[in-house]
Amino acid sequence: MPIIKSAKKAARQAIKRTEHNVEIKKAIKAAVKAFKANPNAETLAKAQSEYDKAVKKDLLKKNTTSRRKAALAKIAKEAGVKFEAAKKAAPKAAAKPAAKPAAKKPAAKATAKKPAAKKTSAKKTAE
Repeated sequence: MPIIKSAKKAARQAIKRTEHNVEIKKAIKAAVKAFKANPNAETLAKAQSEYDKAVKKDLLKKNTTSRRKAALAKIAKEAGVKFEAAKKAAPKAAAKPAAKPAAKKPAAKATAKKPAAKKTSAKKTAE
């Protein structure tokens, strides 16, 4: 058992982080299990999304996730899952037809950057 105050706090934080990480891993496993039971575009997207969340929270490494997502895509391809290209993006764009045009703010004057100074070699040739 830690004696120092900071060590006690670190132990509490480690417990919380472990619980949180276990929840994320369970969500991944559940999503992958659901995909394998019923391979379709929606379950594939859910499983890949869970992997992406784990990478974002530094629970899994990027290449590990990439490898696992590729394996899921391979299973989907073998099952004959057809991928639909971003259907959700179109309805969101149509949801704001009557928005007021934003008043344009005057553009800030762009300050010209000074050109970088030419570097001269440290050794000068003496002739």
